[in-house]
Amino acid sequence: MPIARTTLEEMLQKGFPNADIEVIELANDGDHYEVRIASDSFKNLNTVAQHRLVYKTLGNCVGTTLHALALKTSVK
Repeated sequence: MPIARTTLEEMLQKGFPNADIEVIELANDGDHYEVRIASDSFKNLNTVAQHRLVYKTLGNCVGTTLHALALKTSVK
C-alpha cells in the first residue's frame, strides 16, 4: 500500500515543525521518495543521527507503506 506525498509531508512537518522540507516522488508510485530536510533539530548531530530522527518521525511506515527513501538532511 503506497503512501501519498502529502501524507509523508504532513508527518515530517509534524516531527520537524520549523524545518524546510521537500518531498520528491521518484517513481510516481507512492513507494519511492527523496526527502530533503533542513532543520535546527539536526544541530550537533552527525548524518546517521539525523537520519535516525527522520526514521523515528516516520515510525513503522518505512519498509511497509514506504518502500524506498533517499534522505538528504542538513542543519537549517
